[in-house]
Amino acid sequence: MVNTKKSLIKNAKTQCVTAANATEPTHPLQKKLSAFLVHHLNIGEREHQSTNGSMQANPLLLLAFSGGLDSTVLLYLLAASRQNLSFSLQAMHVHHGLSPHANAWTDFCIKQCKQLDVPLHLEYINIESKSKLGVEATARKLRYQALFNFKLADMIPDFIVTAHHQDDQAETLLLQLFRGAGVKGMAGMAAVDKSRRLLRPLLGTSRSTLHGYALQNAITWCDDESNLNVDYERNFVRHKVVPVLQERNPSIQPVIARVATHLAEANTLLDNLAEIDASQVLSQNSLCLISLEKLTLARAKNLLRWWLANNQISMPNTEYLSEMLHQLLNAKPDANVDMPLRHNEMLKSNQPPISLRRYLQRAYLVSTQKSKPIDLLWHGEPFLTLPNGGGLEFRHVIGAGLALKYDLSGLKITQRSGAERFKPHPLRPSRTLKHLLQEAHIPPWQRDFLPLIYWHDKLVFVPGIGAAHDMCASQDEPGVAIVWHQSQG
Repeated sequence: MVNTKKSLIKNAKTQCVTAANATEPTHPLQKKLSAFLVHHLNIGEREHQSTNGSMQANPLLLLAFSGGLDSTVLLYLLAASRQNLSFSLQAMHVHHGLSPHANAWTDFCIKQCKQLDVPLHLEYINIESKSKLGVEATARKLRYQALFNFKLADMIPDFIVTAHHQDDQAETLLLQLFRGAGVKGMAGMAAVDKSRRLLRPLLGTSRSTLHGYALQNAITWCDDESNLNVDYERNFVRHKVVPVLQERNPSIQPVIARVATHLAEANTLLDNLAEIDASQVLSQNSLCLISLEKLTLARAKNLLRWWLANNQISMPNTEYLSEMLHQLLNAKPDANVDMPLRHNEMLKSNQPPISLRRYLQRAYLVSTQKSKPIDLLWHGEPFLTLPNGGGLEFRHVIGAGLALKYDLSGLKITQRSGAERFKPHPLRPSRTLKHLLQEAHIPPWQRDFLPLIYWHDKLVFVPGIGAAHDMCASQDEPGVAIVWHQSQG
């Protein structure tokens, strides 16, 4: 049954119907979308390099397609835009299995995409009814994981496109307000989120505009009966809170969306301030606590939030963030600060837990994964990837590093086994590696991941300490300098 102005929610048994003709590309909404894509994709100027070195001229967009009103209208708009703009379009439908009509929605999406010649990818996920996150949050998490993990051959999409609109933006701000979020949380969604490869081209468009567009162009869609369930927070805001606000101010949704824009600008200023502070506090992704303590409490918290966000860590609540700062700045020098955190699961799924650690007046983000054994040979590669992440870079230099006059082919890379001795200084005796690592202030948790380099049975290089003195290249002598690139967890 075709949806009408009388009701957006139809009988669930007759929700999905055949789509109608394509949209008219001269419509104002079509023009608005085209201008958005030209501006943010630099279409016609940008080239994309795949992981195998081949070139793809056109940006690849992946549409999150549920079959509902919003994403169906966006599907038609994007499909029409391909006639004039150079980009590739694919769609993904995630089958949650939560509704008895999920199979019908999937069939509907298949027919829509086939009619518009848009390749569709289906993803089936299972959601535990007793998930700690709740059904709504779990479904959202798994849906985004499927989108972020999508690859087409060896290509990842340049952007994932979602159909969030102005009403969604207003509801998001209200939800965050009720949860006690700060400026970053209430800044709402961005039209372009490069860090997560997200595009939201309809963010400035109301749902009523999308509905009118669909009716004008005889576009049909699926209605999810769960959208009426006010047990879900967003539905409660949409059906119970917003109508009350509209009684006082009929245009409350664009007003709230405008507030989100103002907060987004304020959040940008806070990020800019954090970058200024980071230039004095942050080095090699660790914080100098002596410098951090010199900041005001508000600036220190702001920097801590910025640092966690840049490392794709889920933002802790206000109380936990305050406790983190307290332990970093007030714990005894020999205290073992070890506070568990978690990765942003929408960006880094299946990652090991991560902890905030402190060592010698510096704060670190440390992966808690167990060290994997290292057993590698170097055969002249410029870079060697290590099993625990990161790698070793080998640079040909003059007057430094391991001397090339020795046959360095077949250098062995392994990890500590205990009782190693090393002599990096010609005028000092051989010492235990344990004491050298302590003297070099290398954090204890890094020592198990430390790649040791042997020439035959001789330890010749230790990251953070240097090369064995009798293996070093002399002045004007060619050598190989080795740089350890640590994993960032």
